[in-house]
Amino acid sequence: MSLHDDNKQGFIEWCKRGEPMIWMNAAAVTVSTLAVIGLLMLLAVRGFGHFWPAAVMQGQYALPGEASVTVLAERVESEAVPIEQLLSAGFKIETDDAFVDRELVKLGNRDVSGADFKWVISRYLNDISYPEDAVVIERREWGNFYGYLQAVKEQGQVVASLDDGRAWEEFQTRVIRANEIHEQIKKIEKKDIGAINYRLEKLRLKSRGLELNTSMAEGRREQIQADLAAERAELDAQYKVMQSELADLYRQWHRDSFTMKTASGQIKDQRISTVVQAYQPNSMNFAQKIGFYFTKFGEFLTDEPREANTEGGIFPAIFGTVIMVLIMSVLVTPFGVVAAVYLREYAKQGVMTRIVRIAVNNLAGVPSIVYGVFGLGFFIYFLGSEMDKAFFPEALPAPTFGTPGLLWASVTLALLTLPVVIVATEEGLARIPRNLREGSLALGATKAETLWRVVLPMASPAMMTGLILAVARAAGEVAPLMLVGVVKLAPSLPVDGNFPYFHLDQKFMHLGFHIYDVGFQSPNVEAARPLVYATALLLVVIIALLNLSAVALRNHLREKYKSLEM
Repeated sequence: MSLHDDNKQGFIEWCKRGEPMIWMNAAAVTVSTLAVIGLLMLLAVRGFGHFWPAAVMQGQYALPGEASVTVLAERVESEAVPIEQLLSAGFKIETDDAFVDRELVKLGNRDVSGADFKWVISRYLNDISYPEDAVVIERREWGNFYGYLQAVKEQGQVVASLDDGRAWEEFQTRVIRANEIHEQIKKIEKKDIGAINYRLEKLRLKSRGLELNTSMAEGRREQIQADLAAERAELDAQYKVMQSELADLYRQWHRDSFTMKTASGQIKDQRISTVVQAYQPNSMNFAQKIGFYFTKFGEFLTDEPREANTEGGIFPAIFGTVIMVLIMSVLVTPFGVVAAVYLREYAKQGVMTRIVRIAVNNLAGVPSIVYGVFGLGFFIYFLGSEMDKAFFPEALPAPTFGTPGLLWASVTLALLTLPVVIVATEEGLARIPRNLREGSLALGATKAETLWRVVLPMASPAMMTGLILAVARAAGEVAPLMLVGVVKLAPSLPVDGNFPYFHLDQKFMHLGFHIYDVGFQSPNVEAARPLVYATALLLVVIIALLNLSAVALRNHLREKYKSLEM
């Protein structure tokens, strides 16, 4: 036999052993893993790098034939673009190169210049320096401000200036004071006054309910109305006291101001109450930058959004995502398990059962937006409206449950993920050996006892697998949520200190919808882009944590009941 025949025979044997398929599967897994790792690294670098205090450069920028302007900005990114693209856009560039480098810089000062970002041609940006006294001010409105601090004022009078060298220290002290007052204002407005408004609304609904209750004796109705009026008067008195305290805090909050000079020399006075924080990135050492980074990242996780969701934090979206997934899990698990148990253990295995199984499998492939339309039509317009008529007539025509909210969003996603739980649970039930059921019945247990004490515990890992798949799908869904409860900005969390403490009728924020809104509906795309990356990575992390918790529980149950399968 020739060498060629030996090689051919060896190749045939190698194929028969299935090794090509093994190598192909290994290659596919490797490529998929590298793709996921690359995606996570991209999200991490582009998103979490946003919180690092970038250096602020100052330079002279002048296009051919135009006057030079002073630029004070952060460098965001750079790219090479075809010269034809710039010439067609009206730039007068004199070069023989096919590509020209340009940079995106963050100028801030939107209330002065009208734009946060600007593309500049790198070759026309000269005399670049990094002045240590350059100040970056993060504001509650209008984005960042870049410039040089000139003076600090109290009620219009200068208390510290650039000349006496105390301006920066005095400015930071008063920024801290203003932020403390702002926290007090927020506490009174959202917690204290919010609680009073909530109680006043409950009193109004009780009064309206008395008017609708025609069966109550007139004397009894008048007595209750008098009690309600007395309680309302007491709440009104508390409200006036808090309003007075709030007005005093606002006067203190708006007391101080400061003067900034832009790179072009323009002077602008601003209130310190507009400042979230101020820093000089060019004078910060590495340890200070690390501390600043973690402070900003902590704010991102714990604060509320502002500036059309392009600034601040995303805590309401994190909270809404987690609480919705938990409610969905509580709803879908028992219904999915009961349906699977009936199909596998009790239903007669005939044509009808096969049709039901086919229908369940087909439901898993229905587009999610269809579930959203169903949830809107059935749960909200029909079921919610009927609940309002039956239980909340005093609130009509304002809906209570007849409007999108947390409950209907959770129920809709539970319905969406129900087929996954049913299929996974039924497959787990099918893998349990028949002799275990027969042994339990032979020992005198009823079918129900066998199911509860033997079958379901052993099938619990499969149930957890179904729940893991359900969580993974539900947490990332956006389309149906846009119809049944998610909003761009929720004024309050669905959990607070007002009875019944957990408000299933309230609308909520969601990380997936937040990504869509910031990425595609933001008026300031360049400012929002880093937050899209950071929020996307955070959503992946939250889904991973929820799944890992379920996986850990599943593995524990699998080890617990492994001995019974042997």
